[in-house]
Amino acid sequence: MLSFIVPAYNEEHELPGALGSIHAAAHAADEPYEIIVVNDDSNDATADIAEAAGARVVNVHLRQIAAVRNAGARAAWGEIFFFVDADTRIAPVHVTAGLQALATGFAGGSARLVLDSAVPFWARLFLRVFCTIYFAANLGVGAFMFMRRESFETAGGFDEQYFAGEEMYLTIALKKSGRFKILRDPITTSARKVRMHSGRHVFRQWAGMMLSGKRSLRRRDRLGLWYDGKREQPVRN
Repeated sequence: MLSFIVPAYNEEHELPGALGSIHAAAHAADEPYEIIVVNDDSNDATADIAEAAGARVVNVHLRQIAAVRNAGARAAWGEIFFFVDADTRIAPVHVTAGLQALATGFAGGSARLVLDSAVPFWARLFLRVFCTIYFAANLGVGAFMFMRRESFETAGGFDEQYFAGEEMYLTIALKKSGRFKILRDPITTSARKVRMHSGRHVFRQWAGMMLSGKRSLRRRDRLGLWYDGKREQPVRN
């Protein structure tokens, strides 16, 4: 069985698209699957939307993304894990190519990414530079990762001492037991952080992380870009 694990905090607007893409991708792979939405203390319709879409809801009160993903893994029944963020869309190729990579000996994998809408020039430039460096290091993004349960458990899961960057450390741990695959086809993820925050704020957050290193990743109060809870409201005609 394939287990799709989706962490979610107040994701009533993005979640339907993510779950729809997972269902379509899983059906194309023709494998039994489950979707687990780990509802992390939401106060909107996240849980109701997940249940209506056929997902199993696991309610937690953590506000720590690594711990939320690990809670989903503990609740999962499958032998292969796909971690998909609630603001991310995947396609059938991400599941079929992921399964093929695991079948040919890879310990795990991820994918490149594109944003779901046009963004200012500074954001396009930043993303291009970041992706060039990040994927050259063969590191996975938290928005989409896959691995066998056994590999996940051997690696120790997502490291809960970090409030961000936990996917880097899981990638490094997975590489100790085998190769790590970055799929060619990109996933689509939300550009809402760019739409909701100024370039100055985004660069200040990233600069703080770069200068402080691991120390900043261990403190939620320094990671407002990820934990401020801001959500977009859909544009109504």
